[in-house]
Amino acid sequence: MIPHIPGDEFVIERKVRTRLLPVFPAERPPEIRRSDFEEVLIGYDETTAPLEAARCLHCPDPAPCIQACPLHNDIPTALWFIEQGDFLRAAQVFRQTSFLSEICGRVCPPQTCRGSCTLSAYGKPIHITKLEAFVADFQRRYGALEIRRAPPTGRRAAVVGSGPAGLTVAEFLARQGHSVTVFEAMPRPGGLLRYGIPAFKLPKSVVDQKIADLEQLGVRFVTGVRIGQDLTLDDLFARGYQAVFLGIGTWRPVEPDWEGADLEGVYMALDFLMRANLPPEELPSGKRERPQVGRRVAVIGGGDTAMDCARTAIRLGAEEVVIYYRRSEAEMPGNREERKKAREEGVRFEFLVAPARFIGEEGRLTAIEFVRMTLGEPDESGRRRPVPIPGSNFIVPVDAAVLALGFRADPTIARTTVGLEVSKAGLLRVDAEGRTSRPGVFAAGDGVTGPDLVVTASAAAMRAARAMHAYLMEQPPVETPEISALAEAMPV
Repeated sequence: MIPHIPGDEFVIERKVRTRLLPVFPAERPPEIRRSDFEEVLIGYDETTAPLEAARCLHCPDPAPCIQACPLHNDIPTALWFIEQGDFLRAAQVFRQTSFLSEICGRVCPPQTCRGSCTLSAYGKPIHITKLEAFVADFQRRYGALEIRRAPPTGRRAAVVGSGPAGLTVAEFLARQGHSVTVFEAMPRPGGLLRYGIPAFKLPKSVVDQKIADLEQLGVRFVTGVRIGQDLTLDDLFARGYQAVFLGIGTWRPVEPDWEGADLEGVYMALDFLMRANLPPEELPSGKRERPQVGRRVAVIGGGDTAMDCARTAIRLGAEEVVIYYRRSEAEMPGNREERKKAREEGVRFEFLVAPARFIGEEGRLTAIEFVRMTLGEPDESGRRRPVPIPGSNFIVPVDAAVLALGFRADPTIARTTVGLEVSKAGLLRVDAEGRTSRPGVFAAGDGVTGPDLVVTASAAAMRAARAMHAYLMEQPPVETPEISALAEAMPV
């Protein structure tokens, strides 16, 4: 373990540091980046990273940034090493608690560690996540990333889903010496990281590097297999797996009941993002054609997924992209930085409007009828409820629409597994350490909480992985070359 630095022997001039100006991470200019899917972030380098890290106040324990991080990364120590130019040790600090440093450094929103930074009171919190991304990339670039595996335990585990939760559990268990197989329904591993987050925010090469890390640890990936449909949980246990982790996410879209929502040219958000951001060979059959956006695109929704869809539509060549949201901007659930980037790239916003119906000709979308809204009393979410204004309807010609209305759990696994309890919303019920109602079955991530952050999924998965490891060590060793060969040869 790396000791917490600085300690009592160091003197931090906090008042001086509060006066230091932020050093912002570099980004590609909007007028250039809006025309391709390359990563927006340029980030820090060996010169700028120490300058930004040197603003850290090294708050007395417990540091608010550590408390706010779901993984409880030792951020002050990492920033101290960055300030000293010791980027490799800084990366090592982050990796003590996070298996997804390159990923979280790119996609964590500001309301986590950065939002809790004491310097927020001065309007200039430290760009912690982008510093994490820099040192993680630096470590990998210079070949200093080393992942060690314990001697084989003879125990076998299956991981269902290869998103952030599944990858976290797979890596933890493989490091402990267990034999791990990851089952993924899509053609390539990565789950949400590959199929749900646009490449301009998270390059697919970063996801590929993470998959390669796990393969080097001995993790086996089986793609194109949907558990609950192609194989059941009982099938996995019958094949010799002694414990199963469910990192199944929430992939099913919230489906609208608006008239005309089934017209050609109306896309659900995840389907739209997948088709736009990935090559055909990485997509399921039937979803390999690029979206046809035309000149005018309407995006319905207010979260980060809506921003992703709007920015993707810009990159597909749409001339006019408008996000329509039924509340005001103050009630939007997404983060402000994502909205800022969308505006920089030419996306417009219309607030307090909602679709009434989708209008088409010969089966294809041509326009949307909207109704203006006003805000009434707060609903169960605490936000003021949107109320339609009678007689305020208006029609907007469009060529395509993307519905980013949220996601919910897929009930397939629960329906095919006896004794697996779920909530009314279809989310898996677990205890504090990720144990489900079915012995030997663990779960974490969006399939438990509903749609949430990558970092919260990874943190919950880390807790479940520890409990899963303890459970496996209570089971007798079963792994032999013969058993492994038999399990891998069994037809799906």
